[in-house]
Amino acid sequence: MNKFLIISLLAFLLIGCKCNNNISAQEKSVENKYIGEIKESELKPLLFEFASAEMKGREAGTAQELKATEFIKNFYEKNNIKPLPGTEDYYQKIPGGVFKGLPNGGRNVIAYIEGSDKKQDAIVISAHLDHLGFDGNKIYYGADDNGSGTVAVMSIAKAFKKAKDNGIIPRRSVIFLHFTGEEKGLYGSKYYTDNPLWSLGKTVTNLNIDMIGRIDEEHKNSPNYLYLIGSDKINKNLKLISEQINDKNFNLKLDYRFDAPNDPNRFYYRSDHYNFAKNKIPVIFYFNGTHEDYHQPTDTPDKINYELLTKRTQFIFATAWELANIK
Repeated sequence: MNKFLIISLLAFLLIGCKCNNNISAQEKSVENKYIGEIKESELKPLLFEFASAEMKGREAGTAQELKATEFIKNFYEKNNIKPLPGTEDYYQKIPGGVFKGLPNGGRNVIAYIEGSDKKQDAIVISAHLDHLGFDGNKIYYGADDNGSGTVAVMSIAKAFKKAKDNGIIPRRSVIFLHFTGEEKGLYGSKYYTDNPLWSLGKTVTNLNIDMIGRIDEEHKNSPNYLYLIGSDKINKNLKLISEQINDKNFNLKLDYRFDAPNDPNRFYYRSDHYNFAKNKIPVIFYFNGTHEDYHQPTDTPDKINYELLTKRTQFIFATAWELANIK
């Protein structure tokens, strides 16, 4: 990214941080209306279908991955949310052999809503769609990892589309990006950032969602929380904007412990946002932490806390809304 674009991006985030407290009453009511479009009654059936036995764990590069990507594509088609230009009917295909761990290739799914006066700039909201597949009769359902993030992105996209249908068009374009191959090595996001369909220099931020439907052991007695990772590593104002959004509407406990430089889990490097961060694009990784069903066949949709999944998804939508519409 060249010096001019870095300065422009820093100015965008700085202005956003200063302007957030001056949002008009009308703008607040519009935002609140579309937050309400994200509903438990839609998230739950989507996740039960996406993390079903029929999907058999959605391993990247398999027939089950194709079925999962078709499920996501069909959702966008049904809701008249357009494919990102440059895709092949919503798909960014990864040829076989590009990655050693993905010999048969795979495909990302990408939809978008075009912005208005600043449509050349984009907010990317992402989640990985793949999981660990199956072993005989043992299915790794991946409801939290990462069915929860997948349906969150889909629901956020539908809320933005509802606003657009009512004449409320985001100033910046919003891209809804579903990666394959995360479990095998962040392959889908690496392929996208190596072969971007939207200029990385015009990509304002990446909000990446990976596991937001459960409660970890640390918070079992205080479940109204969400881990945010990386929000101030590239530009500290992204974290400040996020906190203002939370204080205004949600009052989640935002937990930053995994940002510690000596954190042994190294979560900052372990999900798809990292391939954006490597390109100096500000990121937030939304995460509920690991739990006893992490990477186990017992990560099933009946164990998701849907009320909390809904609230976290609404919070991410509100953050994306703010970033897409800052003056």
